[in-house]
Amino acid sequence: MNKTMSKRTKTYLLMLLPALILFIAFNTVPLITGAYYSLTNYRGYGSYDFVGLRNFRDLFQDARIGKSYLFTFKYALCGTVLVNVLSLLLALGLNSKIKFKNTLRGLYFLPNILGGLVVGYIFSFIFTYIIPTAAKALGIGFLSSSVLASEKWAWVGVLIVGVWQSVAMNTIIFISGLQTIPTEIYEASSIDGAGRWYTFRKLTLPLLLPFVSTNLILSTKNMLMVFDQIMALTKGGPAQSTESISYLIYRNGMDGGQFGFQSANAVVFFVVIVSISVLQLVISNRKEQQL
Repeated sequence: MNKTMSKRTKTYLLMLLPALILFIAFNTVPLITGAYYSLTNYRGYGSYDFVGLRNFRDLFQDARIGKSYLFTFKYALCGTVLVNVLSLLLALGLNSKIKFKNTLRGLYFLPNILGGLVVGYIFSFIFTYIIPTAAKALGIGFLSSSVLASEKWAWVGVLIVGVWQSVAMNTIIFISGLQTIPTEIYEASSIDGAGRWYTFRKLTLPLLLPFVSTNLILSTKNMLMVFDQIMALTKGGPAQSTESISYLIYRNGMDGGQFGFQSANAVVFFVVIVSISVLQLVISNRKEQQL
């Protein structure tokens, strides 16, 4: 028995080892390297000096970084709410007794298969040419110019694309959660004369809470790290109005000679994302325990 367990353990370790090596090589090592460079004035090339915590101090005095954080949080808050509300509504519809629901599930999941840059370039063409042309023909003045050219509304165009692409995965997770709820509960609720809204609020939503928590954490993290849509649609413009933290780190770190400074920005952003995720997890766990 011990020999059998020993062989099984070795098998598990051999299966785990390649993934562990890849994780350390492409996740842990870059993280440690970035943390080290955040303490230097490295420009991405040439020599550099150790500057301690100066980069972190300068972060809180940089107005551009503050503006990027505000945009990122606004985008993430609106995107998280929209993604989860829309995906829950879609999941409820696709989980009901309708025809061709498996085909519809596949169609709704299609945006998640496409790359973020590909989707972004397609929507860029739509926002820049198709919508303004159609608006001019119909006499709709406020849509006659591209929304991506407006400092006030460009973020809405980025948000539409981000939400459209993110809804698919959240919908699948919600459908999985809905299918774990026993049908007997709904039958008993129907016999008692409960309405649809009461059934959803008192039965479906509480039983779906673990999946709601998962979707909230994942969608918040993904929205905070928005990059592909901005790269394809606005490149941070116009006038830096849609410059997210991820895009700013990439742009100024790679092209602007601020590798060390933006590494410090990346470290702070990593701490922010982890803190928000942990806070969401703690709150959701408390909610689940109260049920």
